[in-house]
Parts: sequence; C-alpha cells; structure tokens
Amino acid sequence: MSVVAFERKQNTGEWSERELGTILAALSAATAPGTGREWETGVTEKGDVQFYLLSPLPDQACELCVSRIGGRYILEDGFGRLLFEHRNLDLVALHAKAAVPSTSWLMVRMITLWCAIRSATDEKLEPMLLEGEELFVQFVPQLAAFA
Repeated sequence: MSVVAFERKQNTGEWSERELGTILAALSAATAPGTGREWETGVTEKGDVQFYLLSPLPDQACELCVSRIGGRYILEDGFGRLLFEHRNLDLVALHAKAAVPSTSWLMVRMITLWCAIRSATDEKLEPMLLEGEELFVQFVPQLAAFA
C-alpha cells in the first residue's frame, strides 16, 4: 500500500469579522484605551492566521497569541507555552480573557510603592512606639496612686 501525502488546504490568511469580534469582545478590558495594550494580526509562514495581544510601549512584547490552524484555535502565552486548544473559538476566547492579568502595570507599581513606604515607616516608627509603650507601663502605676 502506498500513502500519498496531500498538501494541506491553505486558509485565506485572514480572520473573519465574527472571529475578530469574538476575540476582541473577550479581551475588551485588556485592550481598553487606558491600558496601553494593542493588538495585531499576522500570518505564519504556512498561511495560518494569528492574533497578538501586545504589551504597552516601548516593549510591545507579545502577551497572548491566538492562532487558527486548520479548524482548531490555539491559545499561547507570550513565551509560546500552550494554554488552551479547541475547535470552539468562544471557549478559547474565555480562556484568553482569564489568561490576561486584569491589574495594570501602573497599579502594580503603585501597590509596590505603597508597600515599600509602609515597610519603611513601620521600621522607623516601631522603635518609637515601643519606647512610648515602655514609658506608659512605667508611669501607669504612679498615675494610679493619684486616683
């Protein structure tokens, strides 16, 4: 028996409006104007379409990638690790939405700064509070004598 290798049917190399609408609806919070994230589409060397979620400038690193290979949709993170794969784009879009961090980098930096300030002030104030407590413990019995 001989096996004949058929060439894979080439896609048109474009996302349909429905497909793009589904992906963008799922990632609407991630691509909101205040986040600085952008999206782009591309095509692999085999003609398979890809959707990229890009991080804010100046890096614009790929945070998420959705590819359509044959009839399957593949979701990968920015490092190329497979997150989810399915024939149903709605399911892939839900996983894509869950994979995107909802907290912006600015908020993360502000929280980190707040924690650093709290830590520094606690280190400075703790000795003063302990000294005040020691003084209070020493003088309370004497104050009680006046009562």
